[in-house]
Amino acid sequence: MEARRENRELTDIELTENALAVLRKRYLKKNDRGEPVERPVDMFRRVAGNIAEAELKFRDGEEGRALYEEYYGRFLQMMLSRRFMPNSPTLMNAGRELQQLSACFVLPVEDSIDGIYDTLKHQAIIHKSGGGTGFAFSRLRPKNDIVQSTMGVSSGPVSFMAIYDASTDKIKQGGTRRGANMGILRVDHPDIEEFVTCKNDNDQITNFNISVAITDAFMEAVEKDGEFELVNPRNGAVTRRVRARELFKKIAYGAWLNGEPGVVFIDRINADNPTPQFPIESTNPCSEAHLPPYDSCNLGSINLSLFYSEEAGDVDWEELRETVRTAVRFLDNVIEQNNYPLPQIEEMSKGNRRIGLGVMGFADLLIKMGIPYDSEEGLAFAERVMRFIDEEAWEASRALAAERGVFAHYEGSRHEARGDRVRNATVTTIAPTGTISLIAGCSGGIEPLYAVAFMRRQADMEMPDVNPEFVRVARERGFYSEELMKKVAEQGSVRGLEEVPEDVRRVWVTSHDISPEWHVRMQAAFQKHTSMGISKTINLPNEATVEDVERAYRLAYSLGCKGIAVYRDGSREEQVLSTGKTAKQPEPQPRHVSLAEARNGRPRTLSGVTKKIRTGHGPLYVTMNDDEFGPRECFIVLGKPGGTASAFSDALGRMISLALKHGATPAEISHQLKGIQDGHPAGVGPNAVLSVPDGVAKAMAEHYLVEEEDAEARELPIIGACPDCGSGLTRQEGCVVCHSCGYSKCG
Repeated sequence: MEARRENRELTDIELTENALAVLRKRYLKKNDRGEPVERPVDMFRRVAGNIAEAELKFRDGEEGRALYEEYYGRFLQMMLSRRFMPNSPTLMNAGRELQQLSACFVLPVEDSIDGIYDTLKHQAIIHKSGGGTGFAFSRLRPKNDIVQSTMGVSSGPVSFMAIYDASTDKIKQGGTRRGANMGILRVDHPDIEEFVTCKNDNDQITNFNISVAITDAFMEAVEKDGEFELVNPRNGAVTRRVRARELFKKIAYGAWLNGEPGVVFIDRINADNPTPQFPIESTNPCSEAHLPPYDSCNLGSINLSLFYSEEAGDVDWEELRETVRTAVRFLDNVIEQNNYPLPQIEEMSKGNRRIGLGVMGFADLLIKMGIPYDSEEGLAFAERVMRFIDEEAWEASRALAAERGVFAHYEGSRHEARGDRVRNATVTTIAPTGTISLIAGCSGGIEPLYAVAFMRRQADMEMPDVNPEFVRVARERGFYSEELMKKVAEQGSVRGLEEVPEDVRRVWVTSHDISPEWHVRMQAAFQKHTSMGISKTINLPNEATVEDVERAYRLAYSLGCKGIAVYRDGSREEQVLSTGKTAKQPEPQPRHVSLAEARNGRPRTLSGVTKKIRTGHGPLYVTMNDDEFGPRECFIVLGKPGGTASAFSDALGRMISLALKHGATPAEISHQLKGIQDGHPAGVGPNAVLSVPDGVAKAMAEHYLVEEEDAEARELPIIGACPDCGSGLTRQEGCVVCHSCGYSKCG
């Protein structure tokens, strides 16, 4: 085994241009000028070394040093080979001053002003450190309930959620992006109807995902078409009774309208809670990590696409076993190395030692195996793969327990009741992998392919950018043509293309080719062998009805899922208007909110950089500022104030700022200005600055990592503007992602 490992030793990593771009922008160490000072391989060495240092906490002297050296090598090889990637905070922060390695945290919201605002402060601290937060507002008394201390009335959970939402707007997450939140309310709370409709307007509560905590009793009432009691959490009194199916339809309608709310099956989650002494009320923002108050999720994902053996025509199960066991040790070490934002979080995280090992590249692996995603064979294979990973992860946790001891909260746990001595309360979950799957060069999570190809803009022309594996198959099978590749890129899918053999069409399916039923069934297949939950998007066509959403919810519940999030194509682009209370399902009408309207004035403080460019007219200073939506404004200084050059430069900067405000991308602006000549160039060759506009183009291209080939430009279901690059955001893996630059709200 050691010789085999030595043969695989790597010193570098192969990355796509998109992966390199996102690493330079968000992950690599930078100097005071915002320039990267480490290469990707240096980043992985930094992370591997820092996480391996945990070995020294358990063994002294030569033994400890030997373990450090061994696992530094294993961790580094695992990442450089792209077989495993930890979550984004670990890649960004391990071995750096912040050292905050957890993705998300759950905080309690107590039914008191002190408790509410203490949690608000804790939320701010966590967002500043780079983490996301989840809350259950179910303990709060309902709206208009009596407040004895003041003889006033309560404003209810939704009002306080709005306060938390506003706070998120004011705090940049880790100095780079806004924090993400999950807000959960029990289905039996008296304010549940206000809660499920609070995001019907896409402009409200913009920094929260919301989910309804659905109980078994509620689902039973839905099936029986019975009444359901809403209970005041302050005193346990029944405030009123509602028709369960009517409330169920309201929940489904919100999801049909714009994807909110999702649902979590809270009784099922707690039935599987390994530490019942700490009940679970909420989840992380993407709903896959089910955590008690003050616990954290420490995540990493295995790239399944790299475990296919062409020789065997099967998974390299031995290689996968080794990677799983090494990854479990890596994640357990993360818990030791983490710099926790609050002492309560450190105590709970080290007490439970929850880790979440997940997967990505599943769709790629299915394609290599020749197995359709939406097939019984695909479901069986999913169960087989996840059962193997889960079992091996528990074996690794048992080995760690023998070496380091069981987790601190083992007494009273379900593991103790079974006599199962393990190191970690949980070992597996399936999280969104938006950015790390881009780095790894594979499909995200357990999702099908988003598209087989995109249209890419190059030199003001639309060119097809096709999945290289599909191109390889097309050439080998003899059906490749430039015309076909363009056709595939234009529609994103091979569905209905007779030029593509039927068996290839059957395997190369995309997310929108697959019916909602198969999406749910695939999630359920993975859930059978996963400690916590699964972040996945159940895609519905635009023409889907509220009843279709209800059927997806019922199917998810019947198949054993712990939650479900649906998204109807194009729903975020629509504003539903109702002509009266009697309207059962109002007709949607398009409403287009401009980026300029969404920005709603200039913030007092913006972050940015100033670049100095040498031109034939003297030094040029280009200042580029960003806001939460992305590039915002540009100031250009050339020559003395009051002069002609200064006036023209100022005018150019104002026009660029106006374009950015209304959604133009730096790539579009750079392409328009690049190459303009005025007869006074500075320098020679490809680095020559041909004019002031050409200098501005070079400054923008350098700062915003504009490549010769622009970002993917295929029309996608847009739900907002990317805060990193300004391109359109889409919903995938139960999260919000950008297919242009790799940004993921979930990391």
